[in-house]
Amino acid sequence: MKYMKKAGFAAAALTAGFLVQGALLAPLGSAQDAMQQDSMKHDEKGKALVTGKFHGRVHKTEGRATIYQAPDGLVILRLTGFKTSNGPDVHVILVAAMDSADDANFLPGKTERVELGKLKGNEGDQNYEIPTGTDLSKFRTVSIYCERFNANFGTAPLEKF
Repeated sequence: MKYMKKAGFAAAALTAGFLVQGALLAPLGSAQDAMQQDSMKHDEKGKALVTGKFHGRVHKTEGRATIYQAPDGLVILRLTGFKTSNGPDVHVILVAAMDSADDANFLPGKTERVELGKLKGNEGDQNYEIPTGTDLSKFRTVSIYCERFNANFGTAPLEKF
């Protein structure tokens, strides 16, 4: 009987440990892949300004980044056929560089950048509004960037159509 009480207590402690571990690790990006499918409202009327293909840096990243200007002046970054790894605190940024060959470019104060928002999902087509007045001749690269680990998941150098 004494053995059964100890075994029951040990099983309860193990179960509680697994529950706590799961709750603590979930915010670190261990969640399932997130799929996003934004439509492009301005596809037929929008003018494509620049485009580029993603290449992986820290993680395999693929797809295309294209910047469109709508007739109303709104400027949108559209990611199509996009796929990368999931991770914590991943953002989409424009970088004032021709390409992002190393993570040192992302250290605070090294290179100018424009934050477009948190990554909506690590797979699928996505749209991000570019702030009015952003100089696209200066910000020539799209980066999928993890703030927490200062890691450049992948980049897309932009070129005119």
